[in-house]
Amino acid sequence: MGGRTEEGCISLGTPDAALQGGLSLSELHELAPASPFQHGASLGFALALSVLAQAHDGAIVFVQQDFAALEAGALYGLGCALFGIDPTRLLLVRAATPKDALWAMEEALKTRGVSAVIAELAGYAEAADLTATRRLSLAAQKGRALALLLRQRASPLPSAAATRWLLSDASGPSDLYGGLGRTAFSVTLTKNRRGPCGTWVLQWDDDGSRFEPALPRVVAAAPFDRPAAAPIANAC
Repeated sequence: MGGRTEEGCISLGTPDAALQGGLSLSELHELAPASPFQHGASLGFALALSVLAQAHDGAIVFVQQDFAALEAGALYGLGCALFGIDPTRLLLVRAATPKDALWAMEEALKTRGVSAVIAELAGYAEAADLTATRRLSLAAQKGRALALLLRQRASPLPSAAATRWLLSDASGPSDLYGGLGRTAFSVTLTKNRRGPCGTWVLQWDDDGSRFEPALPRVVAAAPFDRPAAAPIANAC
């Protein structure tokens, strides 16, 4: 199960083996939607990671380029609260240009009392080139906060980020009443300095504020000879 570890890492559960213990708080990580219509999944995953990164009274800083907000919308406060983010610890910053957004992210990473910094840039975010991401990596090392760079399109350009992820939504099991269940993500690790890459499906536990592996529902299969002895069968 995912949570915060004592070694300065965030536990994602099953991906931890590839990450050699979890997602480091002192490195830069990049997120992008797997397709143009999966922006909500990538932003939701970033918010979940920021919840895990919160320590004591640390703030979450969300830096958004103006055009990125026009393309994908702004954060909804009540939704963030339901996700596990205390609105009193959420600081929103709007930036006119990609360069301004990157500067604000770098300065926020250097600020004491900040647990996580998310910066969302429009499109492929070409301004977040190798030089810019190196600066962000150095700032993350100094401040020890979680640094998440959210591109609205996956970029083929080189980056100094320690990991790169592609996100999409995934089908999760229904609740006991057949309604909507937990939020589920399909996460693909495309770059990993510490080990192999891979794809996993993770569920977000709102109550426990942690990731869990998405398991198939189990139901009783109807036996043809002894109805009272129904074996357990997997159901997708």
